[in-house]
Amino acid sequence: MRNLKITLAYDGFDFSGWQVQPNRPSVQGTLAEAWKRVTGEGKLPQGSGRTDAGVHALAQVASLATESSIPTANLVVALNDILPAAIRVTLVEDVAPNFHARRSAKTKTYRYRIYRGGICPPSLARYVYHHPYPLDETAIAEAAGVLVGEHDFTSFAAVDPEKRDEEGERNNIRTICSSRWERAAEELVYEVRGNGFLHHMVRNFVGAFLLVGKGTLKASDLLRILQAKNRSENPGATAPASGLYLVSVEY
Repeated sequence: MRNLKITLAYDGFDFSGWQVQPNRPSVQGTLAEAWKRVTGEGKLPQGSGRTDAGVHALAQVASLATESSIPTANLVVALNDILPAAIRVTLVEDVAPNFHARRSAKTKTYRYRIYRGGICPPSLARYVYHHPYPLDETAIAEAAGVLVGEHDFTSFAAVDPEKRDEEGERNNIRTICSSRWERAAEELVYEVRGNGFLHHMVRNFVGAFLLVGKGTLKASDLLRILQAKNRSENPGATAPASGLYLVSVEY
């Protein structure tokens, strides 16, 4: 028996998210089908987290125990021959028996891309959030640090009580290690690194920051919202999934 670490990238536009769902295409389910065709094993790869419908990944990580003796380099080739072009396995590695993609993860980094130009190129439309309207980008950048630290992030979590966070937990306390906004040509880009993220958490961060950019909220309001531990105290909308990327997972 071997334990494998699978690193993959995907365009989330055509998928209902990472997690298997009845009668809906998922990244996890598509990878499992490819694995069965390659090895004959009916295994379900365990991901580092449950990215939402429409969310992309540059380096999602999955783990899988297998009896297959196929070399790791050959598995990369074989899986990519079967998987749709929207999913690419970039690396397969043999790892220790106790490695688990979710439970062993220490930190994750997410990126959110906002296209600020007046006309969004069609080639970018499914990979960014197009927001050409006036924003005080300096105020947004200065407010980013408010969220850094260990907090109860209930005010930035999805409202649905039946929705667990991307790690499958119900505890809303997380640690944000870094939070920053930067201009990159026509894009305003948010990057956040933490030890875990609640359902919709990054997209709700972005929605609140946009209100700071519009002058509706101030940095001090973000702190007040955070301390309220209540999603109804956060007037920010959940930003669209199209601009969000899982960038990396650290172990």
